[in-house]
This record gives sequence, structure tokens and C-alpha cells, in this order.
Amino acid sequence: MISTKYNPDGEERDYVDIQDHGLIGNLHTAAMKVGHPLQNWLVRRVEVIRGSVPIRMECAPAFNYARDEHTMEIVDDDSISPLESAQQKVVFKSKNLAMDLRYVIDTSTERQPPDHAGKTVQRCQLMQFEELDLREKGHLGLSAVANFTLSEGNVVTFILRDLPQSSSRGHPLKDNVLLKEASSKEEEQEAVLRGASALRPNDDPLLTADLANELLEQTNHFWTSWINRSTYTGLWREAVHRSALALKLLTYEPTGAIVASPTFSLPEFIGGTRNWDYRASWIRDASFTLYALIRLGFTEEANAYMEFIYKRLEDRNPDGSLQIMYTIHGGRDLPEFELDHLEGHKESRPVRIGNGAADHLQLDIYGELMDCIYLSNKFGRPIGYDVWVSIREMIEYVIRNYKRKDLSIWEVRSAPQNFVYSKVMMWVAIDRGLRLADKRSFPCPRRNEWLQARDELYEEIMTKGWNKEKGFFGQSYENLDVLDASLLDFLGFGNHCGLFSEEISAAGEGLGNAVQGFTHVTLISAAYNLSRTLGH
Repeated sequence: MISTKYNPDGEERDYVDIQDHGLIGNLHTAAMKVGHPLQNWLVRRVEVIRGSVPIRMECAPAFNYARDEHTMEIVDDDSISPLESAQQKVVFKSKNLAMDLRYVIDTSTERQPPDHAGKTVQRCQLMQFEELDLREKGHLGLSAVANFTLSEGNVVTFILRDLPQSSSRGHPLKDNVLLKEASSKEEEQEAVLRGASALRPNDDPLLTADLANELLEQTNHFWTSWINRSTYTGLWREAVHRSALALKLLTYEPTGAIVASPTFSLPEFIGGTRNWDYRASWIRDASFTLYALIRLGFTEEANAYMEFIYKRLEDRNPDGSLQIMYTIHGGRDLPEFELDHLEGHKESRPVRIGNGAADHLQLDIYGELMDCIYLSNKFGRPIGYDVWVSIREMIEYVIRNYKRKDLSIWEVRSAPQNFVYSKVMMWVAIDRGLRLADKRSFPCPRRNEWLQARDELYEEIMTKGWNKEKGFFGQSYENLDVLDASLLDFLGFGNHCGLFSEEISAAGEGLGNAVQGFTHVTLISAAYNLSRTLGH
């Protein structure tokens, strides 16, 4: 939920964007509470706090990355309250997806802020949707526009959603027992709403101002309750919690998968070509995300991701290896395409979807994953024997391959090298496997071979990866003069919501995909370790 306030020329308005979380077990429709499943709704709430403000609303969907044509139709909205005046909605349809845009007006004096107490609220006129033709700019169908004016105290909520498959059974009143027994106008109105609500399909509840406000309240309650579970009491608490909220938003709840970033093809430098799609679950990024969440006490998310990864272990490759990334549903297929018809952010081409690095050999992932499994077993749900067998076979793969060159965390699209980072992470994988076997007394028939491989890796890293003259670890055995990594303090380079991108420019401008999980993990880890060092 994001709230943005504007205050031009003394007039003040507030925009609140909501992604419904789906905790709609107690949605109010009038005085009645009706249970509904998760609603795939994107909600924008517009409120004028002071003055009178002309507003223009445009809705211009581009289906399938602006590759599919669509139709637009302005129709009567049958999902509004039968007590309200008839109004319209906009329906967009492509060959594979249909959506509609609706709205609801709220001028209830009961929900007005203290500044408006005792004031008369001028009712907003009904919206008049019109066609908006943007096809000259590359759109493959008509868009919609509405121009309207809101006065002080007016609230309009717009809802864009997948068009429900089921249809309403209408608003018949003749069999409404409550209406027949009503003894006042208020009871009659409540009876009408109760009856109309009972006839609505679960995926298409009656749209009322009460419902819109309930979505706002429940969304706010969900996120407030979630962050209040944090056990972090150290320094920079607000920044840490903002980062934790960002990481939670990267989680796909149905499977437990954690994406690296929700965006794609934002350039690492303006006008450049390093524009990648990060909307997949990297084992590396997700493992680091879990480190951070576990440190803050969010073990439920850790358990959910581990269930996701255990299924990937069961479905590992014949040689025992894992893919470096998966779709949020656990799929392996992430073909990379360039969308030549899109100009990209600030004309940074090409625009890419999918990720060609999915089949890269990046051996570091096994260390990050094993450290994650080790911590999850300690602070979350203990692993069972069947999972241990899969882990054991994965470590055997590491031992068979730790001398190989790879592309590592850097995901270079050139020749593989002996990257020091990957060597260290493979040492971690074997080490955590040995520790887990000892702590849980799991059978480890090749323990001596694991110990030998771990020690050989340690010796090799120190003799081949350390630059004695310059006093640092090189990026690879082949490039000892290139520093392996550097530390960067991002605390001053977030946006107004405390969210961070993948990189920053010399001028402090966010670059690359955002919100970037890796960056928020780094912030949490830095704050956690500094707080502990400073005694907080």
C-alpha cells in the first residue's frame, strides 16, 4: 500500500495504491459480513483533503507486453449497489485476458477526517468514461479516460481487476424476507443490500464504499500486523523494517517462491544494453533473502520457501544439479526474448523478458542454499530424512564439480573462470552439509571424502585466490589483480518509500531493476551486524 500526497497551489489530494492481499473474510456489505476469496484487484483511492481539484484518469492497458490486440467497451456496471444511481464501467478484452475498470464514490460523513468534521461534503458527480485513442503511440486497442472534479472530502476508488467468469443473479427483491419485515428506511436499505450481496458470486462481490474502505483497512492491518512480528530491536529500525516489507512483497505466497525483483528490463545504465528480467526466483537471491528474514524473526516465510526448494531438490537434474533460477511456480523454462517494438526506459534498448542465464553454470548457488537450509533447520522447521537424502546427493554433485570453471554470481556472458566466490561457496556447501549431518545425526557414508574435498578447497582458495602483493582476494584465479568485491553504503540512496534499486549512479540515481531484493538484504545484514558490534 503506497500513499502519495500532492499539494499544488494550496489544494491537497491523496492517492493510495492498494494491492489487495486477500484477507477478505470479514468484508462489510452494509452491516453484513460476507466471506470472499482472494480478489485479484489493483486499487487506487483518490481523496481530496483541501480545495477543489480537477483530475484526469487514464487507463491504457497493453496486453502481453503490447503484442496482443484488445477491444475496449464502456458498459453499465451491474456490480454496484442497487441503492445507487446507475453508472458505467470499462471492459478491456484481449484473446487471453479480460479486465474491467470500475469505481465507487464515497461521501460518507462517518469516515471524514477530523479536519472535515461538521462540514458539508459536496457529492461528486458520476464518472463519464470516454474513449482515448493512443494507437499512434503503439497501443493495439483503445484506452479509457475520465475527466472529473473532486471537492474537499470526496473520495473515489478505482478498481482494475480480472473480469469474473461467473455472473450475478441480479437483485430480486420479492423474496427478501428482511425487506418485508423492515420498519424503517434504514432497515429497508440494509435489507436490499443484504439480499443483493447474497446473490453475488464469490469472485464478484457487490461494490460499495464500505467494501472499498474495508479493503484499505484490512490491507493496512495485514501489513502492520506482519511487521509487528519482527524481533529486530537494533539501530536503523525504520530502514530495516522498510526493507523487510520490501522482501515480503517479493514473496509469491501460493508456492513460497521469492523473486529477485518484480520488474524487468530497467537499465543498469541509461542508454545501455544490460537490461535484464529479474522476475524469477534465483536460488542465490532467495537464500540471502531468507537469511535476512530469519534474522528478523520471520520464520513462516522461511518455512514456505524451504518447501518450494525441497520440491526443486526432488526434481533435480539427473546429475544431481539444480537450475540457478525457477519461475514462481517452480518451472524451469525461462526463454529470453527481446521486445523490439518497445523503446525501453529512457530509450534503453533492448527490452528483454525471460532470462538467458537460466541454464548458466553458477556453482556458488549450492553454498548459499546449504547455508539457508542449515539456518532454516536451526530456526525454522527441521528437515526430515527424505530431504536429507536429496541434500546429500546435491553435495555429492558439488564434490564432483568443485574444480570446474563457472560463471558465478557475476553472471558474465563470456568464458567461464575459476571465480573465487564460487570456490568459497562450494566450501560452504560441503561444510554446512557436514555440520547438518553432525547436528542431526544424519547418515553420511562418505563423510571422509566430504572432509577431504572441503580441506582441499580451502587450501586451493588460499594459494590460488589470494593476491599476496595487494592483500586481497582476486575475482578469479585467472584475474588476481581484479578485486573480488567492494562494500557500498546504500542507506542514503533509497527513494521516498525507503525502497532501493539494483544499483546507483554517480549522481545517486537508482539504476537497474527495482525493488531489488539483494540490496535490501544487504541493508538488513549491514544494520544487523553494525548494531551487534555497537552493542545494540
